[in-house]
Amino acid sequence: MDIDDVIKMIDGKMESGVSRLKVSFDDEQEKDTVKEQYHHGRCDVGSPWAKGTVSNCDAVDSVED
Repeated sequence: MDIDDVIKMIDGKMESGVSRLKVSFDDEQEKDTVKEQYHHGRCDVGSPWAKGTVSNCDAVDSVED
């Protein structure tokens, strides 16, 4: 995959309505493969909040107006 392919992939995401991207490269990943992760909200991808695995979510204070 060369830089033109990466730019085309990013442009395609933007045109389809994706508003945020994080692009990283991994030397250990199989050549010419792509791994995508998606999440809702502003949580970090892979965090317990994003995965829904927080065990004490009842302890979170609610915000009142």
